[in-house]
Amino acid sequence: MSFRVDVWEGARIALFSLRSNRLRTVLTTVGIGVGVCTLLAIVGIIQGINRSFEEQLSEIGANTIQVSKFPWTMRGDWWEYRNRKDLSADLVGPILKSSEHVLAVAPIYFERVEGRFLDRKMAAVTIVGTTPDYATVSSFVVDSGRFLTDSDVDQRASVVVIGAELVRSLFPGINPLGHRILLEGRPYRVVGTLEPKGTILGENQDVVVMVPYRTFLSHFGKRRSPNIAVAVDSPENVLKVQDAMTPVLRRERNTPPGIPDDFAINRPEQLANMYAQLTGALYGAATGVGFITLLVGGIGIMNIMLVSVRERTREIGVRRALGAKKRTIIIQFLMEASSVSALGGTMGTLAGLGLARTVSLVTPLAAAVEPLTVVFGVGFAAMVGLLFGIWPAARAANLDPVEALRHE
Repeated sequence: MSFRVDVWEGARIALFSLRSNRLRTVLTTVGIGVGVCTLLAIVGIIQGINRSFEEQLSEIGANTIQVSKFPWTMRGDWWEYRNRKDLSADLVGPILKSSEHVLAVAPIYFERVEGRFLDRKMAAVTIVGTTPDYATVSSFVVDSGRFLTDSDVDQRASVVVIGAELVRSLFPGINPLGHRILLEGRPYRVVGTLEPKGTILGENQDVVVMVPYRTFLSHFGKRRSPNIAVAVDSPENVLKVQDAMTPVLRRERNTPPGIPDDFAINRPEQLANMYAQLTGALYGAATGVGFITLLVGGIGIMNIMLVSVRERTREIGVRRALGAKKRTIIIQFLMEASSVSALGGTMGTLAGLGLARTVSLVTPLAAAVEPLTVVFGVGFAAMVGLLFGIWPAARAANLDPVEALRHE
């Protein structure tokens, strides 16, 4: 009961002291607020980027694999990968038969071209040479018309399915189906359009066109190494499919025993692991900057509290002479220090959330602060006040009452 009274009285006296020294309180609060604002703004931006990356990675699909000449995360000599034998679309059949968990397999050939329709044009259009199974492997969805067919591939038809950005830019107010679009000067008949997909890992997925892969090779050259996309029936079976594919690929590519694989099997989780390693260091450095700022604010609190102890030495002597316990004095000064810190933490939290939001609005960087991060920001600021208030509080409680009463 007495402890509860001490806390209540300590809080009342602390608030009275803060009101009577408004300028000092504001300056100390600003110091802590800047630290919390910096920390939350940095953490908010990083959390937002993490969430955006996870959402974009989910668009690739957790149940997809891509076989390619180059790994997504290179750890060896680039020339070693460059000198590997090219892959070919002939691997699609063996991969499809390698496991019962494989749903679909599609070769993917890429090229950047200029797209034209009448007097309108668009640069850096990604043309993808593939097969009908790409609709299953990828997350592209047909908006109107149809996707590519086996007949288109076999007949090397000059047909194309176009992305949403091309529809907006080249065919404003026009139904593109049936019209002919020029890709590097060659005409292709539009047979379908795709739903908007947005940007994934920095690439605008709506500035894309898809043609039959045999048409692609006849128009843009056959000496190319495709990526081969594989759809698995569930994420749990991805590793099983990878294990089943590896010997099949080695056999089809005549890779001798004892020689490392001359191809790469890429999974989305590898990108996630690489990203986590890159952002982990950034997260640590940025958080360290915030903690240093809070440390400076904590030192400011300690300094102000020591000044407060000196100014109120006589008051402390009177209270001790009237029977106040050391615990009461300690609680009073700790409440004062933590109140300043908590107030600064609250202001810093609001400012940090606003700053993170502003950054997300005016830059491509996303920002998202988790509720627990907000609670941590305010709580940590109050903890800083408690820690840096211990020494001043102990110093006040250990003053000799007689000497304190003599202080002028």
